[in-house]
Amino acid sequence: MTSESKKRVCYFYDANVGNYHYGPGHPMKPHRIRMCHGLVMNYGLYKKMEIYRAKPANKWEMTQFHTDDYIDFLSRVTPDNMEALNKEQAKFNVGDDCPVFEGLFEYCGLSAGGSMEGAARLNRGLCDIAINWAGGLHHAKKSEASGFCYVNDIVLGILELLRYYPRVLYIDIDVHHGDGVEEAFYTTDRVMTCSFHKYGEFFPGTGELKDIGVGKGKYYSVNFPLRDGIDDESYKSVFEPVIEKVMEWYRPSAVVLQCGGDSLSGDKLGCFNLSMKGHANCVNFVKKFNLPTLVLGGGGYTMRNVARAWAYETGIVVGQELSPVMPYNDYYEYFGPDYRLDVKSSNMENMNTTEYLEKIKLQVFENLSRTAFAPSVQMQEVPADHDMSDDEDEDDPDERNPERLWDQRIIPENEFYDSDEGEGDDINGQKKSMNEQSYASEASASPKMKKWNSLPL
Repeated sequence: MTSESKKRVCYFYDANVGNYHYGPGHPMKPHRIRMCHGLVMNYGLYKKMEIYRAKPANKWEMTQFHTDDYIDFLSRVTPDNMEALNKEQAKFNVGDDCPVFEGLFEYCGLSAGGSMEGAARLNRGLCDIAINWAGGLHHAKKSEASGFCYVNDIVLGILELLRYYPRVLYIDIDVHHGDGVEEAFYTTDRVMTCSFHKYGEFFPGTGELKDIGVGKGKYYSVNFPLRDGIDDESYKSVFEPVIEKVMEWYRPSAVVLQCGGDSLSGDKLGCFNLSMKGHANCVNFVKKFNLPTLVLGGGGYTMRNVARAWAYETGIVVGQELSPVMPYNDYYEYFGPDYRLDVKSSNMENMNTTEYLEKIKLQVFENLSRTAFAPSVQMQEVPADHDMSDDEDEDDPDERNPERLWDQRIIPENEFYDSDEGEGDDINGQKKSMNEQSYASEASASPKMKKWNSLPL
């Protein structure tokens, strides 16, 4: 690890993201990103980074990974016409866990646009770290939705990075296995995927130790299966040495870090016992390698805890320790009764014994030793970036604008993202209960939600 220098940070946020709603009783709530942003702004972190609103990814950009017919379906399906598209819904696994909701395609565009734009800015050396908390949707496959994810913004961001960087390391600390990303790069050594996750009777059911990649990608998929109740000390004891060894052997030129918040203690769908600081230690550790890094969100179903953790981690990225005393913000009442920036571990039993963790770690090290040290790659000439006219009105809406135009859209320091809608509104402005107990009671009453207890992100 080299000495740490001050990082140039780009942060992507779109005020509309919190308006989208998966439906009543569904655990995935995009509103948590708005709550996180409220903390980021009220802690004054905007003074230490550049805040951008990314151009939403369009159909052509999404099909850099996904199939044309799948993306075309996502762009057409709405709650009004979904019954007429039943056959396609089944084909693309849309419905139930991945429901059709108002503005679905636009929501996917916002998520993917932030990750792709972040990667593009890293490529051009315009920042050292890019953050997109609306990204990290790691379960989406090439032609199907999965685990609350429709478009895999991570794969799209990595593909953008691969235009400039020979090797990209993907790290996933979500409680669920990053199956969609692993599957996308399972046969290549240009991307190493490294996922720490719960394994055993848990969604998505993949990610065992012996899943190591195939062909040219053999040994370039790293899976660290964990058991219930892992705490800060145990997590640190495997995360740091494994990432250290991966850095030593693979020598990545860029990193993508997925920070799923469902590995935090007390998550509604998770089963780990990480505190906010234990979770954030992963961000701090990866940051110390001083590589171009894309930091993304992911799962996380106890909204107040996810917002706390991601705000705290934004502070770590910009080098500011946040006060545990929470500043007043638009969503202050969500953080009661203590109104403090902290997520504590519980007294949950840690099923991960030292012997078990050591055994897995040694096997992971052995697999890494079988990789080609810093694999070489034949780099092709990088395709030219889009050449756009200076008049934005004349631009083709289906092409991504160059950075000089988007630089003009940096949010002034005094401009906050305030929404006209009330807290907890859905996209139609209809009030949703702000009492999380009501969601818990819905969960126990609904058979779907019982299924979700072993589900996603």
